[in-house]
Amino acid sequence: MTMTRTIQRAAAETGLSTDTLRYYERIGILPSIGRSESGHRRFTDDDMGWIKLVQCLRATGMPLEDLHRYAELVQDGEHTAGERLEILEAHKTRILSEMGELTIALGLVENKIAGYEALVANFNFEPPDTRPGQRKVRPRTAG
Repeated sequence: MTMTRTIQRAAAETGLSTDTLRYYERIGILPSIGRSESGHRRFTDDDMGWIKLVQCLRATGMPLEDLHRYAELVQDGEHTAGERLEILEAHKTRILSEMGELTIALGLVENKIAGYEALVANFNFEPPDTRPGQRKVRPRTAG
């Protein structure tokens, strides 16, 4: 028998809020969430796996519109595999582009850090004067 979870339990396990889970269901990103006899949502292990994929795609910047289309295609069946592949390949291209931009930005930050490390290594910084805008910097002496 498949284990099911309440929406509160699913939220706790995924780190998403119950409002986010409801919203994703409402807009079609979490299709086919089962219900108990009383009408409460019940999340299966398969649902939890799907939520993890949704979280991964969102964390890597996939727009909700693309995610919605992908979810629709999954529901439509295997004959949509080609279009799903296209969506994921386009997303991968965006991720790689962003990674390239972040790598460049990281290099710039690392260069700034190296510059400040050299500056700090060569000077002892004293607390600033009590007068606004005044700061004393004294070269480090051997000793």
